[in-house]
Amino acid sequence: MEEQKENRPQVAPNDAPAPLAPAACPPGRQHCKISDRETNGKNSTASSNDFSDPVYKEIAITNGYINRMTRDELRSKLAEFKLETRGVKDVLKKRLKNYYKKQKLMQKEPINGDSYYDYICVVDFEATCEEGNPPEFVHEIIEFPIVLLNTRTLEIEDTFQQYVKPEMNPKLSNFCISLTGITQDIVDKADTFPQVLQNVIEWMRQRELGTKYSYSMLTDGSWDMSKFLNIQCRISRIKYPSFAKKWINIRKSYGNFYKVPRNQTKLTIMLEKLGMNYDGRPHSGLDDSKNIARIAIRMLQDGCELRVNERMHAGQLMTVSSSAPLEGAPAPQMPRYRN
Repeated sequence: MEEQKENRPQVAPNDAPAPLAPAACPPGRQHCKISDRETNGKNSTASSNDFSDPVYKEIAITNGYINRMTRDELRSKLAEFKLETRGVKDVLKKRLKNYYKKQKLMQKEPINGDSYYDYICVVDFEATCEEGNPPEFVHEIIEFPIVLLNTRTLEIEDTFQQYVKPEMNPKLSNFCISLTGITQDIVDKADTFPQVLQNVIEWMRQRELGTKYSYSMLTDGSWDMSKFLNIQCRISRIKYPSFAKKWINIRKSYGNFYKVPRNQTKLTIMLEKLGMNYDGRPHSGLDDSKNIARIAIRMLQDGCELRVNERMHAGQLMTVSSSAPLEGAPAPQMPRYRN
């Protein structure tokens, strides 16, 4: 639902990477290397949060070397470490820096992978819409997809998709049908939102999310939860579901991690900068969710710890500090009806 919206790790790949090895230096770059040999004999008793520790100086020096590398040198070094070599130069630099940083910090103090979410649930709603997106138009959810991303295997493990029958404006506009590919017949045969939400919750319970496995919701922007779900719950006269009150806004995470401006965090641009193409039909909620999950996987591989950065409080969108404790979403429960 991206056009309409615009108007309105710590996890490692399955196999442990090989130890860092020296990088080839072009002529004139006497210290352009990434090697454990630079750090031999440097021991420290400082805590992992003490940035006076020599390991952080080593990381900073190496970052300087990486900043001076050409794109071909970056790709060569990434290939040597069996890392992804696709993406623009800034993405490649970030990928290599995070790989090296993680290696050095793991040598100093192994990272406890058990503290991260077991799963990430990617959601990208499709909603009723009209051409020009008039401000008075009330959007109703017409597709509820979930893509279940396993953060240990870095694979899409399962998907959920159901269409929803709109109640306030049951007839879809031609613009909406063309944009989303969702036909009038599809929504006419669908359940209303409360029933679909019940089905979503049952699907999540069957996968033991919030009980046996920790998880977080993830969206492409703020709109899915703060606008579409919020409005839909009011239309359906149910309270806002507790499991969706906090989420990862991947646009924020992407912008902060790769240090890019907000106008470079649209779905298609994020994919392009990471060296990937969109797979599927744009504005299909399920296909959008799968592509968002692909971005999340690449960010986790690049060393980004995707974590909750937005929440709903008293019906308002709020920012969650990056220093807040990492907590999973609660076990899903069907919200009560409003009085």
